[in-house]
This record gives sequence, structure tokens and C-alpha cells, in this order.
Amino acid sequence: MGANIVRAFRNFNVESRAHRLIGRDKPSAAPLHPGTKEALQAATSNHPDIQEKIHKKDSQLLSHLKDVYVDSRDPTPLVKTEVPFAKQEDLRLPKHMMRNDTFGITVDNIPKGKISIVEALTILINYKKSPTTWTAEKIAGEYSLDIMDTKALLKFFTPFDVKIVKSNTEKIAEK
Repeated sequence: MGANIVRAFRNFNVESRAHRLIGRDKPSAAPLHPGTKEALQAATSNHPDIQEKIHKKDSQLLSHLKDVYVDSRDPTPLVKTEVPFAKQEDLRLPKHMMRNDTFGITVDNIPKGKISIVEALTILINYKKSPTTWTAEKIAGEYSLDIMDTKALLKFFTPFDVKIVKSNTEKIAEK
């Protein structure tokens, strides 16, 4: 109910109010500073043909403008070369020598039967390099892990495996 009343007052005599606003005088520009007036008068007295030059098209400038080509691209973001929490001497270590403090995170209280992500990657790298030396039993014994969890880790968690799937046309060509 209240919305209908508000709408009626808002739309009352809209056309005449619009004509009244359109018919008003347009606002004039702000007055110039006295120093600016003096500078304009001095410029026009020294160069009487300046107004003519302002409004005249210069063919030489237009030809130069046609030769200009602007190609805008965003600047490339700066890439940080440092790892935020890493020490410089740790960055030079080979991957198989990584420890828990490699990334600047020292984890001292890892519960028995658990490993950090760095240790998990070290285990996977060692197992990938020599699976006969680093067996599941040896890894489980060294890191105090459950043998079933260790076998599952080595079997299913393989981030370094690349599998190339042959297409159907290659399979047909082999037969």
C-alpha cells in the first residue's frame, strides 16, 4: 500500500518538471583567476594569430600522427628469485639431501608413525632410484611407519610417474 502512494507522488507531474529542468539556464564556467586573465591577454597581444593557429589543422602534424603506432601491454610482473622462508645454503642442496628445514620450516615434533612432506618426497625419490635397496620394509623400519601404509604409499603415491597412452591408431598399426 505504501509503495503505491510513494510511486504516485514520485510520478506526479513528471513531464512538466522535466520541461522546467531542461528550460533552465546552463551553469556558466567558473571565473578565471586574475593571473590567468593577464597571461591570456599577454599571449594574445604578443601573438595575435595564436587563435588562428589553435583552430587550424596542421597537415604536417597529422601526417606524423598517422605514422605513430602505439601498442600497449601490461608490464611483466617481477618474479621473486628467493623462496620466502628458505636459507640460501639450503637451496643448493641436491634433492636427495633435503631435510625438514629445507623450506625454512623446522618440524621437531612429528609423532611416531607419521612423516613430513619432505620426508615423503625423499622416500619416493630414494625408492624410485633404487627399489631393491629401499624396500618397503626398510623404509617402514627407518621412519617407524606401518608396513601396510608404507606399501600403499609406494604403490599409489607416484607423483614422478609419466604414463604415455598410445592412441587407437598406433595400436592398430602394431598388430
